[in-house]
Amino acid sequence: MTTSQIRNFCIIAHIDHGKSTLADRLLEETKTLAKKDMKAQVLDSMDLERERGITIKSHPIQMKYTHTDKEKYIFNLIDTPGHVDFAYEVSRSLAACEGALLLVDAAQGVEAQTVSNTYLAVENELTIIPVINKVDLNSARIDEVKGQLIELIGCDEDEIICASAKNGVGIKEIFDAIINKIPHPKDNSDKPVRAMIFDSLHDNYKGAIPYVRVFDGVIKPSDTIQFFAHNTKYDISEVGHFILKQVQANELRSGDVGYLLASIRDVSHILPGDTITTKEDTASEPLPGFKEIKPMVFAGLYPSDSDDYDQLRLALEKLKLNDASLLFEPETSEALGFGFRCGFLGLLHMEIIQERLEREFDLSLVTTTPNVRYKVELKNGEIIDVDTPAKMPRTGEIQSILEPHVSAEIITPKEFIGGIMTLCQKKRGSYINTNYLTADKAQLHYDLPLGEIIFDFYDKLKSTTKGYASLDYHLKDFVLGDLKKLDILINNEPVDALSIITHSEDAYTRGVALCSKLKELIPRQMFDVPIQASLGTKVISRSTVKALKKNVTAKCYGGDITRKRKLWEKQKEGKKRMKSIGKVEIPQEALLAVLQLDSE
Repeated sequence: MTTSQIRNFCIIAHIDHGKSTLADRLLEETKTLAKKDMKAQVLDSMDLERERGITIKSHPIQMKYTHTDKEKYIFNLIDTPGHVDFAYEVSRSLAACEGALLLVDAAQGVEAQTVSNTYLAVENELTIIPVINKVDLNSARIDEVKGQLIELIGCDEDEIICASAKNGVGIKEIFDAIINKIPHPKDNSDKPVRAMIFDSLHDNYKGAIPYVRVFDGVIKPSDTIQFFAHNTKYDISEVGHFILKQVQANELRSGDVGYLLASIRDVSHILPGDTITTKEDTASEPLPGFKEIKPMVFAGLYPSDSDDYDQLRLALEKLKLNDASLLFEPETSEALGFGFRCGFLGLLHMEIIQERLEREFDLSLVTTTPNVRYKVELKNGEIIDVDTPAKMPRTGEIQSILEPHVSAEIITPKEFIGGIMTLCQKKRGSYINTNYLTADKAQLHYDLPLGEIIFDFYDKLKSTTKGYASLDYHLKDFVLGDLKKLDILINNEPVDALSIITHSEDAYTRGVALCSKLKELIPRQMFDVPIQASLGTKVISRSTVKALKKNVTAKCYGGDITRKRKLWEKQKEGKKRMKSIGKVEIPQEALLAVLQLDSE
């Protein structure tokens, strides 16, 4: 089959706009899967993906389709994750395609992730086919959504396909558009080999398996591949295509999408966006667009039972095999013992990893407050990265602190603009501009500190707008900030798990709020437990968990007062001794108190 009969495309959409359901209908219509094997969200392999209704791991699949003119075509559908945390993976999947189906919910209309992914598709010069899904809903606003799509991509109204993926409406029109509008890949089989990695999978027996789109040349078994990012070489034992399962092929030619088996044991060698070439037909330069994925949010993961430390390490190593963006390193906390400092792409990524560890490996975990990475310039001119308050140098050594800022895009009905602006100002946001997508729907742009939005910004945005607003953001730059490390001391001992890095204007209010919150959560002891918030050596707030009282004079029925005083003095000495050697157990709810500060 020639490249003129191949179409490589993806589906881009906001979360819950019906992307996985449309993929199901395409598989059904092309008879890639028998009816008895069909199930909802067939490309979503994890229970977590089905429950949350989101795609976490992208899944490519090849479909064979016979058109009305009896000509046969090969469709390579490269599924993409839909959440902002996985934006780079989406960009690499788009780079592997020539076209994209832009799917928009007929009831919800254009949302932030739709706009963001559309811009990515335009940057990659993809042919965009606009599709309005769920047109059979009673709440569908088809004409209004058509107007939003025309405004977004500048298409004509007759180019927009109205469909219902659930009921199979408009599927034939989508196939016709894929064949007639999306260009076929160029045949560069005679050029030196270049293939782009857009994803990977780990198999216990076959090792790490890169998913590739071949742009130039031909890749065959027995070829020796090498990576541009690190120049490592491997011998290929098998190549093939994805038809739900891996199907072996004789070769992968220019324009094909498939996989390679080369006994790659180290998943860190397979970097999304990297270019593969062969020793036999080496290319001189890589495909453009590669960058290393860097985590944006950091948190400590500790086993509730210290005996589970080795089990947690093994679990993280196994997850790392299928998720190269997960970073972890051992760390020790005085309050929590031995655990791991983990780096995540965002809060959703962190939630998913935590839930998978608890579900798949039956672990009970204690998670510390999420942090972002700061750049700290020391007085000696050195610049260091700080991803946890425990690593923050002493105040006297610091020249300046740079914090990460994001460029945020919020799409909302116009009546909620005032509430959103108030929320962004509270989070130290800088207003950029407002665009009106339609008479009723606005797009707000803000610069926001990442550290301010990783806790509860998304929840507050949803509650302020009754669930109608959508958020998308990407890292912009590191900006100079007036930041301080707020330490919490419990019974005069600093608790590293409760330390936070905060803006100096918020330090006092956060210190007071945290002390009063911890007073409620820390159980009473037989001695007074002081809780203090300090900036450096200066204590800015204090509260005390009062001691449990034992009435030692209950047995005294009168007599001289000195008898009672003697017992009280003895009790006082005992409490003083107990306080000097006593340890305060800090429950998990207290460690999460930082997260609850702004939610009340």
